Amino acid sequence: MQAAILAVGSELLGTDRLDTNSLRITESLHRFGVPVRRKAVVGDDIDELATEITHALARCSLVIVTGGIGPTSDDLTREAVAQALGRKLERQQWIVEDIRAKFARFGREMPDVNRKQADVIEGAEVLPNRRGTAPGQRVDAPAGSIFLLPGVPHELEGLVTGALEPWLADARGRSAVGMRWLKVACVPESSLEQLIAPFFEEFGSEGLSILSRPGEILLQLSDGASSEQGLAEREERLGSILGDAIYGRRREDSLERTVGELLRVSGTTVVTAESCTGGLIAERLTRVPGSSDYFLGAAVTYSNRLKTALLGIDEALLEAHGAVSREVVTAMARGARGRLGGDWAIAVSGVAGPEGGSEDKPVGTVDLAVASPSDEVRYLRARFPGGRGRIREQASQWALDMLRRWLAGAERPDASHLAPRNLVVRQAAR
Repeated sequence: MQAAILAVGSELLGTDRLDTNSLRITESLHRFGVPVRRKAVVGDDIDELATEITHALARCSLVIVTGGIGPTSDDLTREAVAQALGRKLERQQWIVEDIRAKFARFGREMPDVNRKQADVIEGAEVLPNRRGTAPGQRVDAPAGSIFLLPGVPHELEGLVTGALEPWLADARGRSAVGMRWLKVACVPESSLEQLIAPFFEEFGSEGLSILSRPGEILLQLSDGASSEQGLAEREERLGSILGDAIYGRRREDSLERTVGELLRVSGTTVVTAESCTGGLIAERLTRVPGSSDYFLGAAVTYSNRLKTALLGIDEALLEAHGAVSREVVTAMARGARGRLGGDWAIAVSGVAGPEGGSEDKPVGTVDLAVASPSDEVRYLRARFPGGRGRIREQASQWALDMLRRWLAGAERPDASHLAPRNLVVRQAAR
């Protein structure tokens, strides 16, 4: 079995939307040992889409199409698949009533345009969509099988786990390949490659994928279902090498969730004082359900005036050292603890750019501080590469990881261990 994935939507051909659905589908396919031979993005054109489906089905026995099964006139996936297979569309009244009932649960009347979501390709199996109004479909043809899945990621996830993966298990005659994940914070990819060199010497590189983004690396281990013990041994070896740089062992783990769990276990609370990150750290902490148990609030003190008014920073201190300085960010952390009442406080001040840098504080310079319940402060200066958004994201990541390490009893990060060639880090200090 080989697979092709087609993402449908003219918006995906522009610059505003990314096709993330194909990544999620690929993950499932790989777990069942199905190689992806083709991916394509197709606009909302019925003839183009029908042609693409025909080409894909000629090369692959499994074609998965995402998007284009909504209620609007540009949702043409059902029609295109029917055209490619030479089959009819049949409107199913029971699906119409099911969609109507979903609208009624929200106190709304179903618009007439939603009726087209009940059009089923001749001979197709309807795949119930419990997260939305558009059901998926699976069509078996002489050349292979076609899945029609929603383009909304939340809805797609439900059908991947509820329909695609069970079908793959049955078609492949086996359960999913064993998988393990390790999430690493604030270790550059080149540094991590050097650290895990002993692992490669012992086990080789097969079955290990390294997926990197700013401030975070996902290590993905895979093996055959019959080699669970070997998979566990490889995970244990990586864990022994990377130690407390690992913050999670589930794919869905996030740094903010891990920090929240540590705060909840310790029975402590946190506040933030943010300048260049503009509340991003607070936003990340509150992404986690139940974060009100440990997150009290934030002071977004972008101006010096508010640093003084809200956090009690001495104007003379700002005048002498500048807002981006060890002295000021340390005072911000302590001021946030005192004024906002948290056990822990995170403070950030920096130059996110693209303007505002100087010779001694170029764009990307960020000062980070964490204050503990005893009012002890750890400080870190970093110079992050990239544009404004990337700098702010990395600053939030490093700030959260500073708190995570302290809560977990980890040692302070060592500059030589964490710094890539284009990142300057001054040793964290108490």
